[in-house]
Amino acid sequence: MHKIRQLPDRLVNQIAAGEVVERPASALKELAENALDAGAAKLTITLKSGGIEEITVRDDGRGMDADEMTLAVRRHATSKLPEDSLAEIKSLGFRGEALPSIGAVARLSITSITAGAPHAWQLVVDAGVPRGPEPAALANGSVISVTQLFKAVPARLKFLKTERTEQGQCLDVMKRLAMAWPHVAFHLT
Repeated sequence: MHKIRQLPDRLVNQIAAGEVVERPASALKELAENALDAGAAKLTITLKSGGIEEITVRDDGRGMDADEMTLAVRRHATSKLPEDSLAEIKSLGFRGEALPSIGAVARLSITSITAGAPHAWQLVVDAGVPRGPEPAALANGSVISVTQLFKAVPARLKFLKTERTEQGQCLDVMKRLAMAWPHVAFHLT
C-alpha cells in the first residue's frame, strides 16, 4: 500500500471530468446548453463517429473575449452565477465544470468573437494543457470543437457503445433541447 499523497491537478481534473463527461452525448449537452445560455438563436451541430471522433457546436450567441475564454477553461469559473447566491440561478449551467472537464479528457478548441470586436480569439486545450488564446477569424458567436474524446483516458473508450448508439444518444439530447427551446433553430449533421 502506498502512502497518502496529494494528487496532481491534471489527474484530479481527469477524474472530475468523468463525472461531467460520460459519453459524447453528455459533452454535446454541455456545449449546447452553454450556447443557449449565451443567447444563441441558432445552433449548428456536427458529429463524426457518433461524437467520439468529433463534436462541433457553432452558435450565434454573445461570444467570449480572450480573457473570458481563458477563464472558461478553468474549473469553477462561470458567468452564470451571481456573486455569492445560488438562489439567483437562471441558466442551464452554473458550476463552471463543463469546458474544463471536456478539455481534461479530449482536445477542445474554442473560437469566439464578441459584438464589435476587431477579431475573434481561439484557445485550444489538449488533454488538460491550454494553448492560447490567439487571434482568429469568425463572423459571430462561437465555434467549439471537441476531438479525440477520451484521448487522455483511453480506458473510458471501452465503456462507449457503438458509433450508431452514441449518435442516437446525441440525437436524443438534441431532440430534448429542441423541444424545450422551440424558438431556437437546431441543425444537426
